Amino acid sequence: MEPAGNQGSDRFDTPSLPAPEGISNGSHAAQLIQKQTRRLGRLQPEVLADADPEPLHQLRVSLRRLRTALVQFQPALTLPDGISERRIARVARRTGLCRDLDVLRERLESGLLPSLPEREARALRPAMKQLSRDRRRAFEGLAESLRGHRYLKLLERLHRWQDHPRFTSLGERPLQPWLGEWRTQAAAGLFLEPGWFSADPADPALHGLRKRIKAVRYGLENLEPYLDPAFSPWLSDLKQAQDILGDMHDLQVMTAALEDVLGTSPSASFPQLSHWIESRQSEGWQHWLELGGRLGQDSSRSSLQALLAAEDTKKPAGEAGEEEMNG
Repeated sequence: MEPAGNQGSDRFDTPSLPAPEGISNGSHAAQLIQKQTRRLGRLQPEVLADADPEPLHQLRVSLRRLRTALVQFQPALTLPDGISERRIARVARRTGLCRDLDVLRERLESGLLPSLPEREARALRPAMKQLSRDRRRAFEGLAESLRGHRYLKLLERLHRWQDHPRFTSLGERPLQPWLGEWRTQAAAGLFLEPGWFSADPADPALHGLRKRIKAVRYGLENLEPYLDPAFSPWLSDLKQAQDILGDMHDLQVMTAALEDVLGTSPSASFPQLSHWIESRQSEGWQHWLELGGRLGQDSSRSSLQALLAAEDTKKPAGEAGEEEMNG
């Protein structure tokens, strides 16, 4: 659950990567893993201080990107049993509830409450207090996980592996001849997701599509230093699609959370609040129909397939690590 227009960006601070013919598949993957592992260590004290919600968002993004790199390049890596995507997913789930409540409170307090009639704003205050209590409990669980033995042991194992990384036979081979396979794998099946064909803005398949779009985007961005510049518009469109679908899902989460706290549908006692939510849902749905329709056209899909299948062009080194750290 991320606020629209506030995806939180940061620059990687790692050195430039070599050209693809000068680096192996495994070494490239190891550098991606190292970026995120270092970020997790730097962000942890800020998250535990809980003075600003942004470090938590950045931690959540780093966990997602680390999971993507481990899954994407698994065929190239020999990892110890204690390092797995599932172990990282457990911690990521803990960050989810806390982050959702942060976004919900931010939207209500700064974006919505000031515009509500006094009667609705006053009646909503007990619900806001309940959300604050829920958030405190969620953060206690998150802090326990981040200080826990399992998570700290996972970070220790990641650092230890990075000191002496081990690769498979594929991981030892040069990256350049395998870029086509990594590209194709990253975007495989994207347009077969059921969400592309949804006719209902409340269809759960849209949330599944958003997660798939995010995974494709992360996977391609892991190869971005060596991608043809023609991929840039696609990455931008995928980011926009992710944001639109994310905003629609956030509104559904907001409605469900308010129903849970209020004990009734917001439409019963909060007509202005309900109108705002419905208007945003309708607006987001129209934006999605326009963007999703354009991306799903035969010509658009064919253009992406052509890019994925194109012969590799060497791109100057020095551009890796320049991508923004977006959610």
